[in-house]
Amino acid sequence: MQEQKLIDYGPLAVLVGTWEGNKGKDLAPEPDGTEHNEYYETIVFTEAVDLANAEEERLSAVHYTQKVKRISNNKIIHQETGYWMWQQGTDKVMHSLTIPRGICVLAGGTSSQQENTTIFSVAASLDNEQCPIIQSSFLVQKAKTKSYKQQLQVSGNTLQYQQNMLLDIYGREFDHNDKNTLTKIK
Repeated sequence: MQEQKLIDYGPLAVLVGTWEGNKGKDLAPEPDGTEHNEYYETIVFTEAVDLANAEEERLSAVHYTQKVKRISNNKIIHQETGYWMWQQGTDKVMHSLTIPRGICVLAGGTSSQQENTTIFSVAASLDNEQCPIIQSSFLVQKAKTKSYKQQLQVSGNTLQYQQNMLLDIYGREFDHNDKNTLTKIK
């Protein structure tokens, strides 16, 4: 019988599972102002892989899917899929995400531990070659994402996050932000 190697997910291990939250707050741009949405969501993180890049960089990854629905009408307002990756033996993390509006982000940052809380902080911007934002030509012309920042805090069965996307939309800059508190249900 062949011995199976266990993957070291490091700080990502706290994410694995199904999380639900119904306290979401979304500030989104409108042509004549700001739209405020309350939402609920489910995020499912699953163990993915560990691998080596160029036989030097050791990465562990968890895959996730996120589905967000507006509380007022149960309409899906956001879907996302991607990976959280940890560079083994360091505090470096990456978050790659795809939103089916024609945008992909590779945000980089760090993980840290404060008492019983694991904190992930990542960022990306248009002018950062290491942590870029890629978007369709329509978005570049009409709703350009200039920067992305996200912080997750996981403590026991509670995950809190805040994310900000600086948009150039409707002839102005807009800080589109979302925040929620989720509970691990399995």
